[in-house]
Amino acid sequence: MLVMNTDAMKRETAVLDGGPADGARTKVTGRPWVLQVTCPCPTDTTPDGVRVEAVYVYRRDPHVETEPLRYGFDVASP
Repeated sequence: MLVMNTDAMKRETAVLDGGPADGARTKVTGRPWVLQVTCPCPTDTTPDGVRVEAVYVYRRDPHVETEPLRYGFDVASP
């Protein structure tokens, strides 16, 4: 019999600190260590079907154990 860990399936509120998404709130499931935020970049010309986006990484603060979970901007992200 398969037993599901209900804590891993719980949706929790998370807030992003710093960077371009500072103050944004979202819901996460399973407390992922990393969240990725993308922002579209305007282009003059691109091939059909191609998008250009800036990528930002936010890492979960392991010291925060209650909602809202906190994710800090990783300044070294790509």
